[in-house]
Amino acid sequence: MPRIEIKTEIKADINIVFDLSRSIDLHKISTKHTNEKAIAGKTNGLIEIE
Repeated sequence: MPRIEIKTEIKADINIVFDLSRSIDLHKISTKHTNEKAIAGKTNGLIEIE
């Protein structure tokens, strides 16, 4: 089966990158043009295991 692999190098601390990847606030900024919004559950801050 064909496989496509993409590698992205980020020059930043792994903890910062991880926190940004689970940031609801950053996601809302990145999708502002689509008028997305969270309607239930956690609507800001960082996504966490409950």
